[in-house]
Amino acid sequence: MAGEARKIYLCGPIMDAHPELAKDWRTRAKERLAGRFILLDPMRRNFRDREIDSANEIVEFDLQDIRDADLLLVNYSKSSIGTAMETFYASYHLGKFVIAFSPFSFAEASPWMVRFCTKILPDLETALAYIEQHFV
Repeated sequence: MAGEARKIYLCGPIMDAHPELAKDWRTRAKERLAGRFILLDPMRRNFRDREIDSANEIVEFDLQDIRDADLLLVNYSKSSIGTAMETFYASYHLGKFVIAFSPFSFAEASPWMVRFCTKILPDLETALAYIEQHFV
């Protein structure tokens, strides 16, 4: 295990976000952290239909990624049921370190996201710098 790269799960809106917006920040995170971390991107699975068995697979694969991850990087740019549930699961049930970036002020943020994110920073670049500073 010594020397093994830490894993980061890239958590954020997919279903209720424009595909390019859902993909762009994840691509930027992967480019910046490549070689130092293993990035677990839920979009790599490319589920498109909304059949019940596919929905169950999507959730279970995401939960497995969260269990495998050492920490989460969360895009909290809008309210998202999936993002909130993944954040809660990782923080409350698994005790994971959760780093979010969000345009919301403290007063605008959901108390649930404030409570279950270990750290909330104002933008992606600041969150990536935080990860580099504390987890490299």
